Amino acid sequence: MGLPDTPHLEPGLYVVATPIGNLRDITLRALDVLGAADRVLAEDTRQTGKLFEAYDLKNQLTAYHDHNAAARIPQVMGWLAEGQSVALVSDAGTPLVSDPGFKLVREAVAQGHNVFPLPGASAVLAGLVKSGLPSDRFLFAGFLPAKSAGRKREVEALKSVQATLVFFETGPRIKACLTDMAEVLGERDVVLTRELTKRYEESRVGSFAELIASVEVDQPRGELVLLVGPPGEDTGWDDARVQSALEQIIPEDGVKRASAQVAEMSGWAKRDVYALALSLKK
Repeated sequence: MGLPDTPHLEPGLYVVATPIGNLRDITLRALDVLGAADRVLAEDTRQTGKLFEAYDLKNQLTAYHDHNAAARIPQVMGWLAEGQSVALVSDAGTPLVSDPGFKLVREAVAQGHNVFPLPGASAVLAGLVKSGLPSDRFLFAGFLPAKSAGRKREVEALKSVQATLVFFETGPRIKACLTDMAEVLGERDVVLTRELTKRYEESRVGSFAELIASVEVDQPRGELVLLVGPPGEDTGWDDARVQSALEQIIPEDGVKRASAQVAEMSGWAKRDVYALALSLKK
């Protein structure tokens, strides 16, 4: 049975998910909209052009990205006000997830225009499904800062979140990222995936220490999704209890050994226990 004729689209902004690697991961509805829309906005017209070529889509592409958003958004609002249908795609996956589409959708909503989501591929959800980590609650944090100090600050803010954490990362930075996370978060279940839906799709599962050792031997290439399991059950070790334990052990074993012992007993990160121990010595 053949496909139905190209549909007439209602005026509005269509947020269209596209494949994250395998070009067959696109919906029939997405193809309908990309073929019928009055305008198609693409983060990278060359990248989206490959998708259009694969499916023989003839629509003209208009660039929309971080560098031209300020000028492009008023233009798009004008098209919507005229009753046009405008489709928005990112380089891969679902627009607004770690890409510049948010500002455009926010303005469309503010001006009362229709916004139609077309669900589909997402590296965040694909990584979560593949990981085996708890999926009832998760938090997507995108890319962390490139510098260690900024990265640690952001991870520290996420430390107590009772959910699986999902990040995007690059091959050259992954070892430093894992090292900083291990220092801040302590023991967690960790999954590193790459090239999801592509030929060389891969997952590495283990602790921070195990994954650091793995990437030292074989640095992953391509697009990485890093997933960190939620913290374990509350051990009941609050600041007061940790301080009390340190005060008992430090006189006999010293700061360093006492910190290591209390960290193991309490489940706290070693760096946090050590910092508290040093403050007691002042």
